[in-house]
Amino acid sequence: MRNTALSHIHESLGAKMVPFAGYNMPVQYEGVTAEHLTVRESVGVFDVSHMGEFHLKGENALALIQKVCSNDASKLVDGQAQYSCLPNYDGGVVDDLIIYRISEQEYMLVVNASNIEKDWNWISKHNDLGVTMENNSEEYSLLAIQGPKAAEAMQSLTSIDLTNMKYYTFQIGEFAGVKDVIVSATGYTGSGGFEIYFKNDVAETIWTNIFKAGADFGIKPIGLAARDTLRLEMGYCLYGNDISDTTSPIEAGLGWITKFTKDFTNSEALKKEKERGAERKLVAFELDERGIPRHDYDIVDGEGRKIGIVTSGTQSPCLGKGIGLGYVPTIFKDVGSKIYIQVRKKQIPATVVKLPFYKK
Repeated sequence: MRNTALSHIHESLGAKMVPFAGYNMPVQYEGVTAEHLTVRESVGVFDVSHMGEFHLKGENALALIQKVCSNDASKLVDGQAQYSCLPNYDGGVVDDLIIYRISEQEYMLVVNASNIEKDWNWISKHNDLGVTMENNSEEYSLLAIQGPKAAEAMQSLTSIDLTNMKYYTFQIGEFAGVKDVIVSATGYTGSGGFEIYFKNDVAETIWTNIFKAGADFGIKPIGLAARDTLRLEMGYCLYGNDISDTTSPIEAGLGWITKFTKDFTNSEALKKEKERGAERKLVAFELDERGIPRHDYDIVDGEGRKIGIVTSGTQSPCLGKGIGLGYVPTIFKDVGSKIYIQVRKKQIPATVVKLPFYKK
């Protein structure tokens, strides 16, 4: 089990630690609901240093990204980020990721922790363009400072204008007295904020300064359990649950990051799937009665026939009801459609709804 540069701090704060993607990670501190509401209402900090960072450099760096990624990275300018995915040859997804354009000939790809080796091998296999690839995952720490008060709470630590940073842009500058920190207006919570990337040796200094600066704003450390409930309230996909090697970006509702203005891995097959329509779709649903839908629970129709499975589910702290995502045949995809979730021996009625579940 590997530790992040901050694992000892989480332990000293009394966090409940669990193994996640090979790392010793904080799952919760004071409790999921309290931590969830901290991020929705003020500001919280997640240690997500287990994520992977690859640097691609050289005159063909963009060409390689265009070849393996579904989105059109040629639209990026310096200081912009883009959500994308790596399609495989079987109609599924190797991983989802964020692409950062540092310069015309340098990009950073941020990938899921559990897929670092898989993604590295996949991109390397397609690199016949002489692109210099560096896997810097072990060297970088990553903190997500999330919530509506994040910009105000952190402004004293940097000369970067946090309040006016546009979503999915980033700047490299001084932060908390440390030079060359990547400050990115991104996140996985739907409540605004930033993700900051820096070398491991300055992690403790940055963590300490963040909590000093945020003290008057009620800043708190937040675990991975609340990260999951926050992203689910927004309907953001989680790799391994809602998207995988066997789910296509079209059926997962990721057509918006699948651009057929260029050729990429399996683009012809995905284009045909989009044109004819997917046979199943990832839908969002709310339970009509009390109950909590869980990952892998069956979804059934009015006659009790299995039509799909829950890919993600929880009790929403903000809505106070059971919410979830799951794949169903397209005849059930429309908003207002009635489905049923098999919770132990009971079939609980649910309604297909439009995302996000949580609206500010």
